[in-house]
Amino acid sequence: MSSVAWRRIPCKASQVRLDVVLSAGQSFRWHETSEREWRSVLRGKVWTLKQDAEFLYYTVHDPVPAVTSSIKPCSSEQSSLQGERTSSDDNQNWNDYEAILTDYFQLNIDLQDLYDKWSAADINFSKVSKSFTGIRTLRQEPVENLFSFICSSNNNISRITSMIEKMCSKYGEKVASVDGIDYFSFPTVSSLADPKVEQDLRSMGFGYRAKFINKSAQLIIEYGGQDWLLSLRKQSYQDAHSALCKLPGIGSKVADCVCLMSLDKHSAIPVDTHVWQITAKCYMPNLLKNKTLTDKLYLQIGDHYRCLFGEYAGWAHSVSF
Repeated sequence: MSSVAWRRIPCKASQVRLDVVLSAGQSFRWHETSEREWRSVLRGKVWTLKQDAEFLYYTVHDPVPAVTSSIKPCSSEQSSLQGERTSSDDNQNWNDYEAILTDYFQLNIDLQDLYDKWSAADINFSKVSKSFTGIRTLRQEPVENLFSFICSSNNNISRITSMIEKMCSKYGEKVASVDGIDYFSFPTVSSLADPKVEQDLRSMGFGYRAKFINKSAQLIIEYGGQDWLLSLRKQSYQDAHSALCKLPGIGSKVADCVCLMSLDKHSAIPVDTHVWQITAKCYMPNLLKNKTLTDKLYLQIGDHYRCLFGEYAGWAHSVSF
């Protein structure tokens, strides 16, 4: 393939830590290469990312802007060729790519400012955050985010990643081959709604999740497909959460993960047993008397953190837990 052309965005490591954000269970398709770079499919293209203390570097492998020689990372204002100028089309492509990456990492949000506010509000956050800088919430495509988290039920990151890659190679479209590895787009809702999908996924080791994926896809098609999911970004948190919980395999926690990571509900708090136990120990000792995580208790825990951390409580939760 052509020599790689790199661009960079000014972005301090305190604003985003690729090694944590891309591996800790928000998105399951990024993998680290031997060169300490991160690669995945994003918006129908194969991307590779890396960073230093001051910049976030990126390149897009499909399509790769025409180059005639290997180059060093350079700023968006500079040419992607040494001694040559890019065409206006190439420059427009890079501008579009930068906009996609800025949206995906939500770089318009000052993470350090949020960390300062959360630290002032909570001594526990202040202690924890010193060891976990640069953790921000991704803004993912709702379709990929939702079906990925259906796969997450009673599962670990390694197995979730394997299942999603199987699903993509089976039902997605090939995007490109990079370093001998084929990369596929995430399946469309319509492709996952085919009646044959459930049995196919079961044969691939998806277990009971196969039915949830297939039936949820069929129901989403009835509601209006991908456009319906995207429309939830404009709905209130309560309405979006309620709508998601009507889908097979979507409980309160998964609904909150989707609300937080792809539907712009920054105060959504995914609560599981671990969050419940830590909350009872450090914040709400009255919870220790409860033996099960009821819907009422789930809401109380979420409301506690929303009151404590404010509009971006879900982001603070991601750092704390």
